[in-house]
Amino acid sequence: MNDTPNPIQIQKFLAGVSYPADRSTLVSTAEKEGADGPVLEALKSIPDKEYDSPTAVSSAVSDSDKK
Repeated sequence: MNDTPNPIQIQKFLAGVSYPADRSTLVSTAEKEGADGPVLEALKSIPDKEYDSPTAVSSAVSDSDKK
């Protein structure tokens, strides 16, 4: 089952993030921007580390979806 949002959907809720950013910053920013359940779950499922760009976040979401 692939309910993972696509990178564009995720980045829409991360527009105000200053990189590098850690997972908790990404999740809290998405929550403030009104992200829905699938986006929040996707962000909560990525490894807890610092991400240096939107591309790094998208890659982590994509990788965590494959597990």
